[in-house]
Amino acid sequence: MDKTCYVSWELIGAFLVDAFIGCGVPNEDARICADVLMESDRRGIESHGCNRFKPIYIDRIAAGIQNPVTQIEVLKETPTTAVLDAHDGMGMVASHKAMTMAIGKAKSYGLSMVAVRNSTHYGIAGYWATMATKAGMIGITGTNARPSIAPTFGVENMLGTNPLTVAFPTDEDFPFAIDCATSITQRGKLEYFARNGKPTPAGMVIGRDGTAKTDSSQILTDLTNGDAALAPLGGIGEELAGYKGYGYATVVEILCAALQAGSFLKALNGVDVYGSKMPYHLGHFFLVIDPEAFLGLESFKRTCGDILRSLRASRKAPGQQRIYTAGEKEYFTWLERKDKGVPVGEAVQKEFIEVRNNLKLPYVFPFEHKASG
Repeated sequence: MDKTCYVSWELIGAFLVDAFIGCGVPNEDARICADVLMESDRRGIESHGCNRFKPIYIDRIAAGIQNPVTQIEVLKETPTTAVLDAHDGMGMVASHKAMTMAIGKAKSYGLSMVAVRNSTHYGIAGYWATMATKAGMIGITGTNARPSIAPTFGVENMLGTNPLTVAFPTDEDFPFAIDCATSITQRGKLEYFARNGKPTPAGMVIGRDGTAKTDSSQILTDLTNGDAALAPLGGIGEELAGYKGYGYATVVEILCAALQAGSFLKALNGVDVYGSKMPYHLGHFFLVIDPEAFLGLESFKRTCGDILRSLRASRKAPGQQRIYTAGEKEYFTWLERKDKGVPVGEAVQKEFIEVRNNLKLPYVFPFEHKASG
């Protein structure tokens, strides 16, 4: 029986902010972190929203492998570029700083790029790309991550899920935003399967012997110890063009490590030579392009919108009601949820209660009334 409960955005937002503050995150930084998580749920991407609040952020702060106070150091800066060191602070805070810098530089010079090293998980990549579209600009971003993807013809997890994310402003009510991993699936989705007792579809994960794995909980363990790997976007081998996903994952890895002299591949495992937990030292990049430096924002938005509308108006496959473009479903999800609230599953409900009790926060959640009733 589904025990998901919808909780108001106001309540969830206040709780997340206070919980982050209770763990040592400064007030304004806590608000950034909370907004990134809620944006994921606004778009219907539960794998990166409240589902990850405790295990990816709160637990890592408690374990001492992520700093609640983010000390951002500017290592190098030019009028159009910058390299930042996040010193293992909150990845979302470092990313907000980086994208803000990139937008400002692009406004002045038409194009900019900011690279970050020694960071941590930065939430959904689409948050940062659409931060640029809200400023009337094109946003491109990527991050590396714990090794999860096996290269084509390999079975060892070497590359992270490494999203290559792009967002364009349009003349519609929502931007075009493509935000997806360069693997068939990503760790957050597997965590979601495991939390909800669902198997992983065959073909998404391969074991050391080259066979498919479907036990979601076991997969998470095997990915960490190297006994399983995600297939790259496209599939296993060359027949289904898995080499394309492998290639794009490598592009992101290089842009997240080489420009900023950061960590890469196996160095991002999150464990030291003795098997103890350590900071992840992730890298990100943020590229911003100002359409005004070309033929103007309005012209760009109009052409972009015409392309998207033409795609949606094209001939549909038998039995299909409509064609979507990237960002459209997320917009419709927000329209559905803006008054309904945040869907909180049973596993996350327990985590919220645990965090609240540990921090002695004065919150009462609606799912507690539901349970007692």
